[in-house]
Amino acid sequence: MLSSLAVVLEEPKRLTLATLPLDAPAAGDVVVETLWSGVSAGTERLLFTGRMPDFPGMGYPLVPGYESVGRVVEAGPEAHVAIGANVFVPGARCFGPVRGLHGGAASRLVAPGARVVPVSAALGEKGVLLALAATAWHALKGSDTRAGALIVGHGALGRLMARLATLRGGEPPVVWEKNPARRGGAVGYAVTTPEDDPGKAYPVIVDMSGDAAALDSLIQRLRPGGEIVLAGFYDRLSFAFPPAFMREARFRIAAQWREGDLAEVVRLVEDGALSLDGLITHRAPATSAAEAYPVAFDDPQCLKMVLDWRTQS
Repeated sequence: MLSSLAVVLEEPKRLTLATLPLDAPAAGDVVVETLWSGVSAGTERLLFTGRMPDFPGMGYPLVPGYESVGRVVEAGPEAHVAIGANVFVPGARCFGPVRGLHGGAASRLVAPGARVVPVSAALGEKGVLLALAATAWHALKGSDTRAGALIVGHGALGRLMARLATLRGGEPPVVWEKNPARRGGAVGYAVTTPEDDPGKAYPVIVDMSGDAAALDSLIQRLRPGGEIVLAGFYDRLSFAFPPAFMREARFRIAAQWREGDLAEVVRLVEDGALSLDGLITHRAPATSAAEAYPVAFDDPQCLKMVLDWRTQS
């Protein structure tokens, strides 16, 4: 029977490493030995703190993670993926009674061949960023940012959004970042604070903060007829109606990326148009996951934490 060393959230704020039996692969499945996995400072923070809403499949214990890169070591006759292929795995559900939400933080994974995405081995650990890039692309693709956009936050997701918006041409985006530790690293766009922004009205504002209290201040910066894209995760939203009414504000909620979004960012990265450089700031051996996860969530210097599984495969 196949088994895997996995990160397991036994309950909120209690994370362990455990060896779990894996479901037997079906004819359309592949077995992937994980090389690296990323820690999501958004989704996985909600799982870690117990604030994730009760979505289908939610519950503890669970294996988190949807940012894994590995090598195919077995492939079923209907998998249509070559053994030895380097692939991105956006999570797996292969741990029997232990829930896989999203199930990618493990040394070995069983996943449908149709779900994994072949990527260049030259990407190395940067391949874990593809899901985040797809999230950024999904949030932006419904808006025309060429006349200028405000992006709130200069973490890894905000940087990817700014890079993608810059690729589109037109007026470069402006990024708001209150934390001095995160204001560096901009190429081709400006990073400032709300207080230092000269008061320009923006046609598109993309917010990833999850801070519902910030919505009124964002509406004040919106051009008449403009759009606010809610790309963070919010418990409950409210805003003063008169300013939004005067601006005829439009609101759009950006949900989870789709397969087409992932395919598009893979193309942009492998064509050299979209850079993933400078976004991974912290690394830890997978055996140090219990120490690494709090750093990923709480250290403002940490843009992206990567777990190294290579010694465990």
